[in-house]
Amino acid sequence: MKILFVIPYPSEGASNRFRVEQYLPYLKREGIDFDIRPFVSKRFFEILYLRRKYLKKGVYFLESFCRRLMDIFRLHNYDLIFIHRESCPFGPPIFEWLIYKLKKPIIFDFDDAVFLPNFNPANSFYRFLKSSTKTKKIIRMSKKIIVSNGFLEEYARRFNSCVYVIPTPIDTEKFRPLCEKKRRDLIIGWIGSPTTFSYLSIIFESIQKLSRKYEFIFKIIGAGTPVFIPGVKIENYEWDLKKEVENFQSIDIGVYPLPDTEWVKGKAAFKAIQYMAVGVPVVASPVGMTNEIIQDDVNGFFAKSNEEWVEKISRLIENPDLRKKIGVAGRKTVEKKFSVKENAQKYLKILKS
Repeated sequence: MKILFVIPYPSEGASNRFRVEQYLPYLKREGIDFDIRPFVSKRFFEILYLRRKYLKKGVYFLESFCRRLMDIFRLHNYDLIFIHRESCPFGPPIFEWLIYKLKKPIIFDFDDAVFLPNFNPANSFYRFLKSSTKTKKIIRMSKKIIVSNGFLEEYARRFNSCVYVIPTPIDTEKFRPLCEKKRRDLIIGWIGSPTTFSYLSIIFESIQKLSRKYEFIFKIIGAGTPVFIPGVKIENYEWDLKKEVENFQSIDIGVYPLPDTEWVKGKAAFKAIQYMAVGVPVVASPVGMTNEIIQDDVNGFFAKSNEEWVEKISRLIENPDLRKKIGVAGRKTVEKKFSVKENAQKYLKILKS
């Protein structure tokens, strides 16, 4: 068997890195051959979430579109086409339709509510190129669908009965707790991206209140812009793939604020999984899949209001033993339900069938 993986981003893109690329060693062990074809190049990705630069983005987009067009002429080399999210970020599903007409079986995988309108402010200029019916058309043309949670499964089953739920997993050999952290200031951390940065403002007031009572550093990684909160000691860092695991391990308390929206209900709550995998206690909003991952006061904490954010984080700041206990429980949850090892056989079974 030979598979063509059609993905949106290079390895810097978290969704295909965790939903496609980390399964590839398991395919190799099974003797399954494959090629992987991102739409966005590494150079394109470097400016993708920067504001303006529309002309340069346009040039890169045309370059990417031409590369994707060439992929059509290579389809005869493959037994199966695996599409993660979409083959092209704009317009109708032209490439998917061509694959379908050429009678190549499609497996369609998505881990966000990509059927809803959602635009990063840096690229809102291109929103008119988005197709509102694209996702359901791809679902109908696909042999099998893989999604990351029940919310997405419910949507996909409206158009196709062959739907499987596989949560976004993590490599627990790579993401693991540090044996011992160096003595330093306590760090409350948020790790995200420019697309999720707006969620962080949910807890600004709570972080301010906490800073009046406790000494800590608020570490923000990947926001895409420097963050300043009056009275709070903040360290801003750019996201770096090479330091991904190290950054999660450097945190003492992870925060995962989320708005209660339809888009967020479709998310895989993967940041919570990453915090928990390295033994960091997480405080999160009880929205969407976080309810399937976190048990309040067992392997993490939920916070709905400013008062609850302050209360839950205060408990963790004041009690190092509680931090350790919650961190250990979180790690066990990830090992049992959300590791690559635990989910790889389900993934392989769908590909082989």
